Amino acid sequence: MLIIVHHKTRRIVHFNVTTNPNAEWVVQQFRNATPYGEVPKYLIHDNDPLFRTKKFQQFLQTAGIQSKRTAYKSPWQNAYAERAIGTLQRECTDHFNPLSVKHTYGLLHDYIHNNYNTNRTHQGLEGQTPIPTPTHLPVKVDDVRFKATPVMNGLYHTYKRIA
Repeated sequence: MLIIVHHKTRRIVHFNVTTNPNAEWVVQQFRNATPYGEVPKYLIHDNDPLFRTKKFQQFLQTAGIQSKRTAYKSPWQNAYAERAIGTLQRECTDHFNPLSVKHTYGLLHDYIHNNYNTNRTHQGLEGQTPIPTPTHLPVKVDDVRFKATPVMNGLYHTYKRIA
């Protein structure tokens, strides 16, 4: 599993799953995540051999992205990505036995787009979500109605205010 997290908003910008990652696959994932030259200034990453390959480092240099490696055995230096991976494991993949890469991708897609980025609040964002939710005008409690929508076959539910 590869995820790319926007540092400021904690939003998972891109993710993908494969059984056999290689340097070409990682480079293609970063191309997919940064369309039309919208590249970040820095990429903070761990010391995975895929990130240290000549091909990937050459891609970063060509794209104008500065590579910032964390120290060995120091996951706290890339805390946002480590926290996101841990959350995906605890709240998504630990609850299922994925049957294939496609199944794993579908589970992660459902969780990230319908819960993590849009409904799951983050302490570091002062209780907000990575993609801000709309604000509503105040109304009487008796007039408020919610619609529950199941996420991941009912493992989680999201609630939206309806008219």
